[in-house]
Amino acid sequence: MNHGCVWRPERRGCQPCACPVAKGFHLVTTLLGPAQVASLAVRYASKKTGGSSKNLGGKSPGKRFGLKKMEGHYVHAGNILATQRHFRWHPGAHVGLGRKKYLYALEEGTVRFTKEVYVPSPNNVEAVDLVTRLPKGAVLYKTFVHVVPAKPEGTFKLVAML
Repeated sequence: MNHGCVWRPERRGCQPCACPVAKGFHLVTTLLGPAQVASLAVRYASKKTGGSSKNLGGKSPGKRFGLKKMEGHYVHAGNILATQRHFRWHPGAHVGLGRKKYLYALEEGTVRFTKEVYVPSPNNVEAVDLVTRLPKGAVLYKTFVHVVPAKPEGTFKLVAML
């Protein structure tokens, strides 16, 4: 039964009917139109979900730098004496310097360590710069690795001719 009521959203209700049938009553009538397909809004994520942040670095194994042969050890030619990232030990007598600053024996013999006054080569700009920044009279000591060759058995030194 349509009495001509009109829905007024701004008044939050219906307008009273002017028809004699519904005197003083407010009726809200809705007209149902043909069946309409409800349009569904499909929503997608506008941002990815946040992943966890972890400190994953620092779990790599060590590089095994350090001394491989200690003081007094007997070594053969070619044995690696020490591996290092920066110069901690310097090559001395019968010791060679490898490609990645490792020290190796040039002859067979006994390993010895000494502390000696460091005199840099004039070609080494960084070392010369370090020495020039030292105060007057100061000396720089570094650790050197030497291989003392073993005397071959059965060899004799001539003392005098008869």
